[in-house]
Amino acid sequence: MVSALASSIGRELFRNPVIGKHCLDLHPSQTFGLPNSDFYSGGAALAVARWRRSHFHMPDPTEFVIIATFSAAFGIFVLTSVARIFSRETSVALPVIEPGPDDETSPYQTPVFLAGPPPLPVGRVPVWFYRPLDLLGIGFVFVLFFGLVVTSVRSGPKTEPVMDPQGLIASIAFQFVIAGIVTAFVIGRIRPIEWLGLRWAGWGWSFLIAPIVVMLMWVFFWGLQVIGFMQWIESLGVETVQDTVKILQESNNPAVLGLMAFAAVIAAPLCEEIVFRGYLYSATKRFAGPWAAGVCSALIFAAAHGSIAALLPLFAFGCVLVFVYEKTGSLWAPIAVHFCFNGATVAIQMAARYFPQHVT
Repeated sequence: MVSALASSIGRELFRNPVIGKHCLDLHPSQTFGLPNSDFYSGGAALAVARWRRSHFHMPDPTEFVIIATFSAAFGIFVLTSVARIFSRETSVALPVIEPGPDDETSPYQTPVFLAGPPPLPVGRVPVWFYRPLDLLGIGFVFVLFFGLVVTSVRSGPKTEPVMDPQGLIASIAFQFVIAGIVTAFVIGRIRPIEWLGLRWAGWGWSFLIAPIVVMLMWVFFWGLQVIGFMQWIESLGVETVQDTVKILQESNNPAVLGLMAFAAVIAAPLCEEIVFRGYLYSATKRFAGPWAAGVCSALIFAAAHGSIAALLPLFAFGCVLVFVYEKTGSLWAPIAVHFCFNGATVAIQMAARYFPQHVT
């Protein structure tokens, strides 16, 4: 659900849309009064991509890119984990001379050997309770989303999105089930309050952190628009608007709109943060370290949404959420950011639909 803004922010916020059966997107130069040139805002790359597509048959790259992203996350995790194991095994024992009886160092004392330097700080997200068995939990999350996304991509030609209230309820329930499963992986070893840092004394900071992060992400998305990222994605012939966004734009069923808003603003921030930051990031951090874990969890988070247009923005957003989680030590912080991010998405979509004269 978070990818709605990532894939459509240029359509609804930075480019003039016409809401209806289809969206009519204007070039950024028409929005900001900038020169309309093939070499402006990534126009050179866009012109080359269009020329290649007009002269060569270019299949939809979505499946290849999604599989490559999952593979990159898997490779980074495996290589980093193996490297950390070998670095611990090959650490050199350092001799340390203990003080003598008169607190003076004696050259005749037997040295005491320490197994290498002390461990580096692990940050504010705890990992002490994870065990090698959690590799199965990491694999479960990876295989689950890999299978769901690849199956969806291979399901055939795109059709108009159709979603009824029953389907949305099932989708929301599925999110809570997955969050419940990963919680069950650790529930016997640590209480959820300690696991996710839910007893956060600085919870009031979330009211400041969330809007600041969302504004920074919007600036990042705007930068992608300026350099021609969305135009380049469109030149590949892939869909740049997700089905969830289309439903928000086109559905006339109040129940569907209400459930979609609930799924985006409530279910997704809670469940996705528990799965991707609460479990996946912290578990991979136990084996691969914080940097590799942050990159891997952000790659899987981005690829799990199944959209090439949203892949880069969501990867950046996933990294930011990991950073916020690690710095605060509480999952409430990324949940607040996610809530604010998706809430802005729904608000923009609804405003563009019902009050187009104020948005366009």
